[in-house]
Amino acid sequence: MSLSDLKAPHIGRKIVRIRELKGMKQETLASMIGVSQQTISRIEQSAEVDEERLTQIAKALEVSVEAIMNFSEDAVINNMHNTHNNHDNSVNAVVYYQLSPVEKIVELYERLLESERKRIELLEKQLKRES
Repeated sequence: MSLSDLKAPHIGRKIVRIRELKGMKQETLASMIGVSQQTISRIEQSAEVDEERLTQIAKALEVSVEAIMNFSEDAVINNMHNTHNNHDNSVNAVVYYQLSPVEKIVELYERLLESERKRIELLEKQLKRES
């Protein structure tokens, strides 16, 4: 095994991670691209995926092929997007999201801290009323 083999991207693992981040099951992805769940499982275990299949998967996951190819657990900045229709369904707007688990953890921690601060404040007020 050469050093280049160690650094070669494993496209299947990247597909798994993006699919999981989107909250999608293998069965759902399979039906979206017209294959079996077993085929998706095999694709996700493969280091390489043919270009046509990768394009189908990218479309189903609502990301670009480049987003899959460049996905990195370390960087975890993705150009994932969802397509949202306006009320009359005539125009599709593309919204881009940048996901970072660290940022999400910090955001959740800050919300938890704020919640605890409010709780402490309420308890202090209640304690003063009882005194």
